[in-house]
Amino acid sequence: MFSTLQKSTFPAYFTLQTLTPVLMALTYPSGPSALWTQKASGDGLAFWLTTTMFVTGLVNWAYVGPQTTEIMKVRKHQETKDGKKSYDKGPHSREMEELNRRFAVLHGVSSLVNLVGFLGMCWYGVLLGEGLRW
Repeated sequence: MFSTLQKSTFPAYFTLQTLTPVLMALTYPSGPSALWTQKASGDGLAFWLTTTMFVTGLVNWAYVGPQTTEIMKVRKHQETKDGKKSYDKGPHSREMEELNRRFAVLHGVSSLVNLVGFLGMCWYGVLLGEGLRW
């Protein structure tokens, strides 16, 4: 059930995660060209933060997400062959152990990539907040 939900929502999430930094760059307060020319002191940092957010989203959208979905599909097929769920207590077949290991690695990579993108987003928010004048 969760995998069906995940297959439906994660592509949309990763698409938004990739496109949002582009929109953020286009609506940058000093203008989008300020990011590329780095006219003010914070512009260079803003450029690298939006680039980081874009790249982390793109990695999830183009590689990690599809690879994880593929591993889940193969694992489901292996569960049918083994007559045992991937998360059931062992012992598991050698194939299922390898699939579980690959899934865990991809899941960890996705979590790390998401964390880096999230930290970049938070730092970007602080940078924008510093520019507010009351």
